[in-house]
Amino acid sequence: MGPHLFIMQPAIWLGEGKIVLSMVEEELLFFTRWKIGSKDLEGRIECTQEIQVRGLSETMTNQFVLYEIHPTTFAITLENHAIGKLVGTGIINDRVLGWEFRATDVGFEGLEYYEIQEDLTYRMHAEYATSDEFRTTIEGKIWQQIKPNTESSSG
Repeated sequence: MGPHLFIMQPAIWLGEGKIVLSMVEEELLFFTRWKIGSKDLEGRIECTQEIQVRGLSETMTNQFVLYEIHPTTFAITLENHAIGKLVGTGIINDRVLGWEFRATDVGFEGLEYYEIQEDLTYRMHAEYATSDEFRTTIEGKIWQQIKPNTESSSG
């Protein structure tokens, strides 16, 4: 299988799934939208992830930047209002694209990975934990948004 479509190429990705918080017994449903930019002259890819949790009015936004992108690894930053800016490491192989953050200074760590499926959607799994033992587990799937009314070129 060739290079990953998700993250590595400019596109819009939509997704849905469930979030389980260790402090709460219920599962929360969420919807997500990724907007992935083109690689810039310095080889950086900027991504914006919006997350809408059912029942909450506020949309959460995460800003990701991938850089130092190599065939099997990359560096990544995550920035949002809740945690500020984190630097993490990413891995790439034939089936999986993922990253992990270990910010021991702020007591935050987590990992997130996306596994490609036969139909070119991705199954995603994430786990995040804070120093006060607050754990979040996220399961879901994402798919590329097909642009409406664009001419498909044969060839």
